[in-house]
Amino acid sequence: MSTWRMPAETEPHTCTWMAWPSSGYTDGDDARHAWASVALAVAEFEPVRMVVDPSAIRDARNWLGGAVEYFQAPLDDAWMRDIGPTFVVGPAGLGAVDWVFNGWGAQSWATWEKDARIARRVAEWAGATIVGSEMVNEGGGIHVDGHGTVLVTETVQLDPGRNPGWTKERVEGELRRTLGVREVVWLPRGLTRDYEEFGTRGHVDIVATMTAEKTVLLHVQHAPEHPDHLLDAPLRRALPADWTIIDLPAPAGVEDGHGPVDHSYVNHLVCNAGVVACTFDDPRDAQALEILAAAYPGRRVAGVDARAIFARGGGIHCITQQEPAIPGGES
Repeated sequence: MSTWRMPAETEPHTCTWMAWPSSGYTDGDDARHAWASVALAVAEFEPVRMVVDPSAIRDARNWLGGAVEYFQAPLDDAWMRDIGPTFVVGPAGLGAVDWVFNGWGAQSWATWEKDARIARRVAEWAGATIVGSEMVNEGGGIHVDGHGTVLVTETVQLDPGRNPGWTKERVEGELRRTLGVREVVWLPRGLTRDYEEFGTRGHVDIVATMTAEKTVLLHVQHAPEHPDHLLDAPLRRALPADWTIIDLPAPAGVEDGHGPVDHSYVNHLVCNAGVVACTFDDPRDAQALEILAAAYPGRRVAGVDARAIFARGGGIHCITQQEPAIPGGES
């Protein structure tokens, strides 16, 4: 039995960690504007700690000023959910799972020599006990309810580019040891676009998230011409029969210049007293924000245009990582 537990995202946070985009395909003023907009929205609810490559510290300060706290470390990329640690709590206080990171399954376009060190650096800055792991995994590949259940997808943890030869039983054992979960719910796969260039091969945090015990928000693509429309039935079959499923319809826009989009309102961050949600200048934005407000009663929902983030392969949840508060400590 693990002494660690990964809290639900709805539990109190000390802060949210992010990384500043400064090179490669996450570079560009549109990306910096999007990352900055997310950071400023999160800062309305809780402190934001921004990891910045030393070459970009002046640029980050120009965008964010004194709204965040800065930490300098070499970076390859800016997806803090995946390169940062997964925080857990236990009798020893704050812990941080340091998964093996290999560029989302050693993808040809990815570089990760610097990013592979970020989880340990962030853990040290946070004063967390490092919980080591031999499993290749990313924070976007898991979602927990804080009551012993974790959601995963078969195409991430069992990806031959990540964990060749691993079985479901071995993955489940490692998730129990590191996150303190009892039940692992396997979804068959992620959204279609996520298997194309710059995708993650099926992260769960763009498909489904748990808002409470046995309650899941599920991405639903109603447009029959979109390939994700066919995912609805197998995703529902994979979820336990006694769970409550809240449909979160996809945006009305189904294509961009590269094909069917993976725009999803599921990829939001729950903060202290708030929710920072993706918007897409889409007719369904308002409906999605209303569904999220009902799913998280008592929290203010703030929408941020996430199109520049999705154009690079992720969303708001992908670029943030919450640090849970320790009971009796800072919150």
